[in-house]
Amino acid sequence: MTVLDPKLFLTSIFNAAVAAADPERTIRDHLPAKPKGRTIVIGAGKGSAQMAAAFEKVWDGPIDGLVVTRYGYGAKCERIEIIEAAHPVPDAAGLEASRRLLAKVQGLTADDLVVALISGGGSALLPSPAGNLTLADEVAVNEALLASGAPIAAMNTIRKHVSTIKGGRLAAAAWPARVVSLVVSDIPGDNPALVASGPTVPDSGSREDALASIAAYGMKLPAAVMAHINSPAADAPSPDDRRFSRNEVHLIASAGVSLEAAAAEAKRQGIEAVILSDSIEGEAREVGGVHAAIAREVVARNRPFSKPVLILSGGETTVTLRAKGKGGRNSEFLLAFAIGVNGTPGIHALAADTDGIDGSEDNAGAFADGSTVSRMRAAGVDAKVMLAGNNAWTAFNAIDDLFVPGPTGTNVNDLRAILIGISGSH
Repeated sequence: MTVLDPKLFLTSIFNAAVAAADPERTIRDHLPAKPKGRTIVIGAGKGSAQMAAAFEKVWDGPIDGLVVTRYGYGAKCERIEIIEAAHPVPDAAGLEASRRLLAKVQGLTADDLVVALISGGGSALLPSPAGNLTLADEVAVNEALLASGAPIAAMNTIRKHVSTIKGGRLAAAAWPARVVSLVVSDIPGDNPALVASGPTVPDSGSREDALASIAAYGMKLPAAVMAHINSPAADAPSPDDRRFSRNEVHLIASAGVSLEAAAAEAKRQGIEAVILSDSIEGEAREVGGVHAAIAREVVARNRPFSKPVLILSGGETTVTLRAKGKGGRNSEFLLAFAIGVNGTPGIHALAADTDGIDGSEDNAGAFADGSTVSRMRAAGVDAKVMLAGNNAWTAFNAIDDLFVPGPTGTNVNDLRAILIGISGSH
């Protein structure tokens, strides 16, 4: 059995995935042509401040700009103003940021260029309630979506129908200027229109689609919200709207690219790597159970992969809240995984969000192995009780197995890395 330090190895895999989405490198490769007129930089998302700092470094013309990111995720910029607001539940700072972004793109001409730096998390950072709706209504929508277990595509279709900035509306407001969107995708399947609910990228999701998802996932939304979505006033711009005809969209980083980089790093260290998928969705605890079954199969029967091996997957799972515990989708995935591999030797795993934050605490995710459940028990924690209470953070904190890299400056969704057939301490 190969010997290495599993935590150090898995951390190096995470770092390789994040480095592949480094904004300075990826933005340099996708710079638009300089315009005759002004260059305005706008942006939103958990990685957008770092994207703004990177853009300043590689753009040698004059620029003016405004970007909104999550509290604590700012970066030092000379010419682009950075605003911080709340995530995952919107606040008044986000409301003001949305107002100012819409104002920033007013009065432009066909000679002007708008560069939009978009990354995951922008949906919550850009509250801009439509019609007679209020910030409280948009907060209620967001909380219902986060608790529903709905996939991200369904969530964003609903969000754009209660907003004056999402669903391409920010780009429409910039017309007749040309808008070039540089997108870091945290969305399974990498549809740029779904990243941050597509403030500069329209999609074809309709009011009818939004209403169908609300019904399918049993969401209880305020009466004013339902009345608005049922009204033609909620209709979002169509992708074939002429205001988007000169625009460009570039996907500059994604889960797929980062998983390939993670696999390459494993092979560099002498461990064969396989990628299950970069777009796995579903209930976090159920996906955790499936990954555990695959890991046990490899240990017991050397199939479907031969050990030693690193199994990688990406995408965005969901958590249906059953209680008010502390956690996040990666730690919940991993707690279910730990229960599934309890007592099985030679399995070590890391599940983490590539933006550095999983849920509302300061961890990106956690580590687990075949001894996790027994170590929790020794610390006075029942893993199954913690899972039932959506309390995975508390469970991993009790055994000091949280993974806390800090904000990474990018966001290409979740990274799950399962190392099998290696001896080493937890």
